[in-house]
Amino acid sequence: MSLRAPFARSFVVVFLAALSPLLTGCGGGAGTKGPAKAAVNTLPPANPVAVAKMVQGVKAAADAATRPRAIVLLKEAASIDPNLWEARFDLGVVYATTGDLAAAETELNAARKLAPESSEVVSALAEVQRRRGEEKDAVETLGDFVQSHPDALDLRAQYVAALRGSGQVDKAITEAREVLVRRSGDAAALAELALCHLAKGERDVATLLAKQAVDSNTKSAAGHRAQGLIALDAGDDALAFQSFQKAAQADPKDTTARLNMGAVLLRAGVYPKAEEQFRAILEVVPDDSDAMIGLAAALRGQAEGKNEKKLEEAKTLLEKVLAKDPHMVSANFNLGVLYADFLKKPDLAKPLFERFLDDAHPYHPARQEAERYMKTLANAAPAPPSTPPPAAPAAPAKGKKG
Repeated sequence: MSLRAPFARSFVVVFLAALSPLLTGCGGGAGTKGPAKAAVNTLPPANPVAVAKMVQGVKAAADAATRPRAIVLLKEAASIDPNLWEARFDLGVVYATTGDLAAAETELNAARKLAPESSEVVSALAEVQRRRGEEKDAVETLGDFVQSHPDALDLRAQYVAALRGSGQVDKAITEAREVLVRRSGDAAALAELALCHLAKGERDVATLLAKQAVDSNTKSAAGHRAQGLIALDAGDDALAFQSFQKAAQADPKDTTARLNMGAVLLRAGVYPKAEEQFRAILEVVPDDSDAMIGLAAALRGQAEGKNEKKLEEAKTLLEKVLAKDPHMVSANFNLGVLYADFLKKPDLAKPLFERFLDDAHPYHPARQEAERYMKTLANAAPAPPSTPPPAAPAAPAKGKKG
């Protein structure tokens, strides 16, 4: 379970912000944040039946209980009118909300082809790519848009986060400064710049920049989250937890801060309290994949005494995540640990770590640990067969043939 940095839940915010305009501006209109360009307006008028289906789907998506129905309705809307990019966009965001990130990426890519000028689509797509561990793809998605839309400062700030996540820290710093030149005192850009300097080991500079972010906007969840991550890097778990609490208060709709609080509690070994944090998220967003992975880690931490019930629930949670997205790197890693260390099934652990190493970006914090597991598993003696092997056929008699 890794700590989440700013922009980690931007697609949820995008979806909520896009609900109202999508009810009135369908079939070719630009998103609320993206400039309306000719490339979008060349689409034919929207099919009214498809629009009606989409509106019903958007309303159904607001409630977790009716979200499956929302997916059906949005699929019907996109089928009736293949050019209705808003339906694809909404469908992608609903999939992302339910944790089906592979399906979300497919739909958002389709929406981007239809509406390349929509900043909401690009933002949501890049965030899904980052959550799937596809940092390079997210960098390309955002970089292409920012290059052709230099004034899209919100996306440029998101681009900074993606660059930092992919290990391109110096370029991230350059882009963050570009945002601050165009929009002085931008809290999100200051927070990201702080985390860039933290990644370079410059904690004092990072601390100053994070303070500037909070001073410029005391309700900046990004600023408080940055302060929390800096405190965590300094080994001050208590201060980190307080900062994440402030971030949660600043943006109650964003579950990132609560995820980070749960991660701090995991790191401190306070597994029952971590469990409470992750279960609280799942009460609001039942299919949140990150919360399920965190909860599985908390349950695993409480299973030192061979608590079979908690181990089984942890396994079920991770399998549920991987059923939706087999390439979810954190789920593969955590399930691999569960099989290797707790369930004592190295034959099942090895392919999970192999998949993790194939999919995780080179800077993933768990990569070295996964490599260590692979070496250990390679040297482990094979498990004894559950049934005796069949007897080998008798060797032919030596000598001349008769």
